Amino acid sequence: MIRTWARGGARAGAAWARRAVVFVLPGLWVLGVVTWELFHPTSGQLLQLLAAAPAIACAGTGRRQCVLLGGVCALLALVPFGGAEPGAGPGIRVMTCGAILAVVCASYLTAGRRLRLVRELERTREVAVAAQRVLLRPLPPRIDGVVLAADHLSASEGAVVGGDLYEVVGTRHGVRVVIGDVRGHGLEAIGTVAAMLGSFREVVHDEPELGGVLRRLERSHQRHLYERVRIEQPAGGGAEPVSTLAEEFVTLLLMQVARDGSITALNCGHPWPYRIDCGAAAPVVALAPAEPMPPLGLFPLPEKLTAVRCGRLAPGEGLFLHTDGAVDARDAAGEFFPLTQELHNSVAAAAAPGGPSPSTVVGEVREALLRHAGGRLTDDVALVMLCNDRVQVPARSAGSAIVRLPR
Repeated sequence: MIRTWARGGARAGAAWARRAVVFVLPGLWVLGVVTWELFHPTSGQLLQLLAAAPAIACAGTGRRQCVLLGGVCALLALVPFGGAEPGAGPGIRVMTCGAILAVVCASYLTAGRRLRLVRELERTREVAVAAQRVLLRPLPPRIDGVVLAADHLSASEGAVVGGDLYEVVGTRHGVRVVIGDVRGHGLEAIGTVAAMLGSFREVVHDEPELGGVLRRLERSHQRHLYERVRIEQPAGGGAEPVSTLAEEFVTLLLMQVARDGSITALNCGHPWPYRIDCGAAAPVVALAPAEPMPPLGLFPLPEKLTAVRCGRLAPGEGLFLHTDGAVDARDAAGEFFPLTQELHNSVAAAAAPGGPSPSTVVGEVREALLRHAGGRLTDDVALVMLCNDRVQVPARSAGSAIVRLPR
């Protein structure tokens, strides 16, 4: 929260400084022209440069300042600086005043059109951000005893959602998590992301096993590609369209954290997560219990899908999930982002008595990633962390008695 306030204060200070500079610049321009004309008379010819001042003011500060400063410049153009010198007749001063007023009118109209376009662009961005937030909605801070945090970085400038997806849902079977990466990135992959997330949010409550969830996701992916082919490349004569989307695959990692903390997973070509345990000798360990299956869409799923057991998530322990954009990010020298080392540093800095703070860890890794890449990402990045915040209740001994209090 403090970091957010600091960033907001820095942006507000920078915007105020820009407005102050642009507001002072036209005044300095007028002062310089008038001073030069007073001490080095040019028979009013230099006063024609006063027309630039209202244009600068209109472009930088607003239409009111443009009209105000333009009126001042028009009056100054009528003042007979330098006395009665050759060529300093009233005709030149009147023409200079008219030129300044013409610049004021043109700048006023141009600024009005620019202001309308800026407002329309801001409304369009608000609608786009709201629509994208519905697709990749923010996670709640806590689901069924599991503390959550997530963040997403799109490689497309101005986009909130790209080709990465994630969702966490609490069900009667446990807390279920999906994270994936659609082939490609940016806005072109949003359709597949919407299909995957919409299907996951629906079937995750119905299917008792992760294998059933994965098969439903595969069918949704196939239907989505079929509809895309029908729209983009329709076949004539009632024939079926020929698919050219054979390589439109999705890497997916499905995980389930049961109420007792046991973890099961199904992995289709996605990076395995990191297990975080601040009390262990190695607090950050890459979890790789089995070889991943091929990405979803490249090959049919095997007939038998058995979820991989990944141990138990004890109270205070966490899981850090990510897409491959987090490890593929390069700096100016071409070095890959050291995710394991940065995650270790973030976990050590965010350690708390009840375990690391997921929001702090995700925020620290995000900032380190942006610093490493210089703010220029070539692929989308999704980061998700969940931590078991359930209280560990000690088992009652067999000989313990139940004490009933009197009513």
